[in-house]
Amino acid sequence: MGRIADSELIITKRGAIYHLDLRPEELADTVIVVGDPDRVKKVSKHFDRIEHQQQHREFITHTGYIGQKRLSVMSTGIGPDNIDIAINELDALANIDFETREIKSNFQKLNIIRFGTSGSLQADIPVDSFVASTHGLGLDNLMNYYAYEKSASENELVDAFVEQTGLDLDITIPYVFEGGPSLINKFKEDFYKGITVTCPGFYGPQGRILRLGLKSPGLINKLTDFRHDNHRITNFEMETSAIYGLGKLLGHECLSVNAIVANRVVQKFSEDSNAAVEKLIKKALEVLTT
Repeated sequence: MGRIADSELIITKRGAIYHLDLRPEELADTVIVVGDPDRVKKVSKHFDRIEHQQQHREFITHTGYIGQKRLSVMSTGIGPDNIDIAINELDALANIDFETREIKSNFQKLNIIRFGTSGSLQADIPVDSFVASTHGLGLDNLMNYYAYEKSASENELVDAFVEQTGLDLDITIPYVFEGGPSLINKFKEDFYKGITVTCPGFYGPQGRILRLGLKSPGLINKLTDFRHDNHRITNFEMETSAIYGLGKLLGHECLSVNAIVANRVVQKFSEDSNAAVEKLIKKALEVLTT
């Protein structure tokens, strides 16, 4: 490929990638991503020591250790557009030589795990429970900007989704990616498993009506009713499909784990969502570091 132009890979005067403001040595191989910038310190307070802290805009990163395990936790902000920045720049930190601006000959794989919050789409998945996403199904269009070959199983799942939901393809062309199997296998106990749908917004795209009507009314119920082979949609949020898609194409292992703070079927919201998130953080860190 040769040298990557200055306009395509922006490196600051301190040798850091532009949006994340990180240098390659400031990033661990295991990266926890959170949407909320305030959640970074809620994760890193469990570190035995923090060796590096950096902030630029909504992107806050703490890198440190739990025992001998080196970890980074980074906030991305909300939505798939921010994930596009975050995952591409994380990969660049690992796999592009900032001196020569060329792709490194030796590939470095990252483990990228999202600690998030989400809404349940199944009555039997209650608030304050946890979901580990087997797949990310995107209604956000991000991955449609990238060239890749869809597998037969991915095409089959998307076709079944469009048929069952009657999704208007003028709104979006859905896509689907699987999570990293080795990470999913670590989260066996206390986690529901299923497809996570990623939406490009919180209100209309997630079926909420305030002052504007919906182009695709009834979509939420159709997401709940969807079945294909042994798959069902467990929850929806705004980041997972983008993480899974970019991560897989770039060769990284990705997983999204979410605390369920709302159940859209029974219309309940967690009485203490902060406690649910804290419980998720402790559980997930225990899994990742033992």
